[in-house]
Amino acid sequence: MKRIIIPAIALLLGLTSCNWLERNPKATLAPENYFRDETDLQLFSNSFYNNLLPKEPFDEQSDHYVYLNLSAVLRGGTNRTVPNSGGGWGNGSGAWGDLRKMNTLLEYIDKCEDKDAVVKYTAVTRFFRAYLYFNMVKRFGDVPWIDAQLETDSDELYKARDSREVIMGHMIEDIDYAIQNLPAAVSPYRVNRWSALALKARFCLFEGTFRKYHDPAQHAYMYVEPLPSGAHDANYYLDLAAQAAREIIDNGPYKLASDYRLLFAEPDADRGEYILAIRNDQSLTIFNNSTAFATMPTQGCPGLTRKFVASFLMADGSRFTDQPGWETMQFKDEMVGRDPRLAAITVTPGYIRLGDTEVSAPDLGSSVTGYQLVKFVMDSTLPGVGRVDMSFNDMPVFRLGEVLLNYAEAKAELGTLTQDDLDITVNKLRERVGMQARLDLAAANADPDPFLLSEEYGYRNVSGPNQGVILEIRRERAIELADEGFRLADLIRWREGKCLEQTLVGMYFPGAGEYDLTGDGKPDLCLWSGSDPKHKDMVDKEIGADTGVILSGGDKGCLDHHQNVAHVFDENRDYYYPIPTKERQLNPQLKQNPGWNDGLSF
Repeated sequence: MKRIIIPAIALLLGLTSCNWLERNPKATLAPENYFRDETDLQLFSNSFYNNLLPKEPFDEQSDHYVYLNLSAVLRGGTNRTVPNSGGGWGNGSGAWGDLRKMNTLLEYIDKCEDKDAVVKYTAVTRFFRAYLYFNMVKRFGDVPWIDAQLETDSDELYKARDSREVIMGHMIEDIDYAIQNLPAAVSPYRVNRWSALALKARFCLFEGTFRKYHDPAQHAYMYVEPLPSGAHDANYYLDLAAQAAREIIDNGPYKLASDYRLLFAEPDADRGEYILAIRNDQSLTIFNNSTAFATMPTQGCPGLTRKFVASFLMADGSRFTDQPGWETMQFKDEMVGRDPRLAAITVTPGYIRLGDTEVSAPDLGSSVTGYQLVKFVMDSTLPGVGRVDMSFNDMPVFRLGEVLLNYAEAKAELGTLTQDDLDITVNKLRERVGMQARLDLAAANADPDPFLLSEEYGYRNVSGPNQGVILEIRRERAIELADEGFRLADLIRWREGKCLEQTLVGMYFPGAGEYDLTGDGKPDLCLWSGSDPKHKDMVDKEIGADTGVILSGGDKGCLDHHQNVAHVFDENRDYYYPIPTKERQLNPQLKQNPGWNDGLSF
């Protein structure tokens, strides 16, 4: 069940389904009757929260996180085609429809007699316009910049895409206005000065690393509209990202929550760490699907990959993958002494769900890799949460944990990272969960992790004197922000799409037999072939392609449900989504993204 709130004013004005290419007559809009006070402005802008902010966790598959059925993006190749319409480009109530609402509000906002409200809601609207354009740039690269309502005969309806330099410049103007004019008071469900700073840090980090790893001089095809002369370089955006994040760290009213696991499971957003959150509320019947999705076998069977689980450090800071034989280590053994966040993200031996009193084993029927998710899983004693679309924990949009990592990464990529920077960011996150070792800048750079540099499991494009610490910050980011919707965008900006071709396997089993997955000394899983043992006190699973328990080596190996499913990434195509065919037919000035063939000759 999706969270749906439609403000009355939007319905009254007939704007919830209007196409950005269409414009209702001004006489019908009668703005003098609506944009008169703060209430009108708030009601009109409410749809921005509902339409633009993410509603659910677990929204994207990647090299770290897969479902029973792989997404078209992960499979790649011919599984991805140019859509006729939609595809994230949007019209009507999609992205361009939302943009038209924003420009409507900005055009008529001076009708409001409350000038303080005019400033505030101009800032709110410009925040969301920057947010919308960031999503479009991530997905499509260059897009048209539209900052006014358009008449049906406006030439701008058929303009070409603007370069991402132009778009980023306008986004920075919008977000700087929002930073200067939004209230600074803590407001987890309403944008404020700090959420504007968090957005600026996020999109400037994205753009800075994108331009570093997709160097325009070497990857010009990634810039459909060439960057203009004098365009800003990667360091310009990285510096802006670091400045915005540091302002929150030094002067913001936020602190890390004490319990990482509870942070995502409790009903209400933590006002200390959550800068902006999606509100869910049982009494208002506003729900998400987080608990059922992770615990019910009919909801996609999501699971972490073995590659991701192997990347978690030991609690003492040593590398799990430095241990001989880690590749064939069994579940009960591989989970011992690891970064405590592993047990807050996935079911580990000794796991007790919030509200339960007994230890639970991973449910192979609900997780395709065996590494079953627990992040965002609510207390079992809360009414209704076990049913589909009935969870009511708030979802993070911006939180301090991300801000700390954005700052550390920006500084590392700039080459200006210090040990003090790590101590106020990465090491704060480690301290929160009880890690026994801090990240040491000199040590990380002196000994980069071979696992994170390997062709089979790691990254291809990290080099230079800060190679080791950049790898460690990427590790920390993947762990701290797991299942919060960042991984695919991170791979795109780092030019690491080939990670999607890496192994997608799960738990390792040496063959048929009985296994203790809870760590209580009693077997709770039996893998068998030949004759079903029909145990009454454990789960029986047959090894074989017809049962879903598919092992990489046939009769032994890692859970490998996707072994016969190709997953490929086209370096010359897949960093962007295609523009829908219909949109290019309507506007031949829109160039198609590189590598995508829509059959049009212009």
